[in-house]
Order: sequence, then structure tokens, then C-alpha cells
Amino acid sequence: MCTALFMKNRYFGRNLDYDFSYGENVTIVERNHELVLRNTQSITTHPAFLGTATIMKNTPLFYDGTNEYGLSIAGLNFVGNTFYQKPQNGKANIAQFEFIPYILAKFKSVEEVISSIDKIIVTDTEFMDGVKASSLHYMLADTTGKCIVIEFLKNGVKIYDNPIHVLTNNPPFDKQMFQLNNYQKLSNKDPINTFLPEMNLENYSRGMGALGLPGDLSSASRFIKIAFTNHYSVSEDDTISSLTQFFHVLHSVEQQKGACEVKPGAYEITIYSSCIDMIEGKYYYTTYQNNRISCIDLNKENLDGNEFVSYPLIQKQDIHYQN
Repeated sequence: MCTALFMKNRYFGRNLDYDFSYGENVTIVERNHELVLRNTQSITTHPAFLGTATIMKNTPLFYDGTNEYGLSIAGLNFVGNTFYQKPQNGKANIAQFEFIPYILAKFKSVEEVISSIDKIIVTDTEFMDGVKASSLHYMLADTTGKCIVIEFLKNGVKIYDNPIHVLTNNPPFDKQMFQLNNYQKLSNKDPINTFLPEMNLENYSRGMGALGLPGDLSSASRFIKIAFTNHYSVSEDDTISSLTQFFHVLHSVEQQKGACEVKPGAYEITIYSSCIDMIEGKYYYTTYQNNRISCIDLNKENLDGNEFVSYPLIQKQDIHYQN
């Protein structure tokens, strides 16, 4: 399970929730690193981009990322709903595991993606034997403030405007949006007694305007919880205040070990949380084992090179001792 978030037309990131790690790295792909594609022409030059990836057979398999233009994307689990196709003549046939790097290499904005999506076929091509296509849907955003969700379904490709700038997992996005109707009364203010106005009912605690806000770890509940938290989020506009608040909002739906058992002795946790500064090209993250924020700066690499550079996520707790 996962959660994605977009704030202030500048900050984009996600929680990756799972019961085991594939050995994640923050990976920078330089402008002249050739993207070899299975079913269509390779891309030899492209904008530099970075994101979190697993490296298999010397190939980064991306979970999320941003490019030099600030176009950002995250893939989130969408099991039971995704439908990928077979390659078709006359189309850009992109394997599911190629979709994120393809988007970051080819496009500068969300509008460009929207205008080209009908020319793209996302295929069920396996990366290798035993590594099947992942069932994902995708949130994309750019620095204009445009945010969308893309879902590949049996009845076609669905593109949704995403005005609340969050995404979780199942059910499909239109159904997630519909359930917001059930929470119209939620507020960050004290409630007004419209139930029994003739009685002097007491607001005996702060936060009672949010009574009924879901607190469980299901994807539908996390969607409502982070939509509420993001909607009422307040912070100063400087970078430190903004990214600090971004992590607080993401961590409002993080998963703690033991709270979600997926099989005996195995528990889903928030493996990492990320915040991308889409303007400065910086990738900030925390991990389950390390609460301290770490940062990888796209612009500190040789972007005109032809390699990719990976930085393993720091997993050891880093405590600042004050005396």
C-alpha cells in the first residue's frame, strides 16, 4: 500500500508501504544515458531525472521521480484493477516497468502527457522470468499546479483531474473521490450543535470537528485522512518549513510495524517517505529505521553524462546528541 501527496505546486512525494524491501536507491539518470526499451525505439538523449528505484540487471526500476522540468510521477499499488495490453503496431509500446522513466524522459509537463497518452500502449511485458508487470496507478503533477491520476483499466485508459492532490490504492480514483461525500461535515473547527440545539451540548475536547475522520490503515481510509490533513495544512512558504510540513502530512498516514499483519510474522510498514522539491531538483526522504531527513541533489551530478548514479537509502537511525 502507498500514499502520494502534492503540495504548493512545488512539493511532490509519497509513502511506500510494504512488508519487505527490494533494496531501494535514490537514482539519478543522466541526460545521455540510453533508455533501452523492449518494444519500441530506445531514447538516447533526454532530460535528466531522479527518483527511487530498485536496481535489477543494471536497470533502475523506478517507483517515483521527477525530471529537470519538474514533471513528477509516482506509481501506487492498484491490485485487481489494472489491465495492460499487448504491443500494437503504430503505437509507442511501453512495458509497465518502463512507464515512469519513459514519462520523465519524454515530457516536460502534465499537459504534454495528456495530449500523448493515446499514442502510448502500456504492455504486460515481464522484466524477466518471475518479475511480472506491477499493478499500479499513477499520480502526476508539475509546477503549474496541474495534477492528474492515470489508470489502465479493462475498459480503457482513464485520466482524472486530481483537485485534492492525494492518492492511495484501491478502489479506483473516481470511487475514492465519491466517498468524500460521506465526510462533508469534517472540519478543523469546533462543531456546531445542529443535532439537539435545544440542549446545551458541550465541545469537551479540541479536535471534535474531525469526529468521524477515519484512522485505520486501509487505502480508502488513508485517502480521506490525508485529504483532510492536506486540505487544512498550514506552513510558511520557505523550503524548510514546507518540506517539514510535507513530511508531517505524509506521516499522518504512515504504517507502524505490527499494526498491519499481512501473514504470520510479516507486517506492512512505511519503508520510506519522500518529498521532491520539483523546482530545485532535490529528493528528500526518511526511512522506517531513520527519521532524519536525507537529501540527494540532481544538480550536483554530471547531468551531461551517460550513466545512472544510485544512492542506497540510509537505514540506520541517525540521532543528533546535544550534550
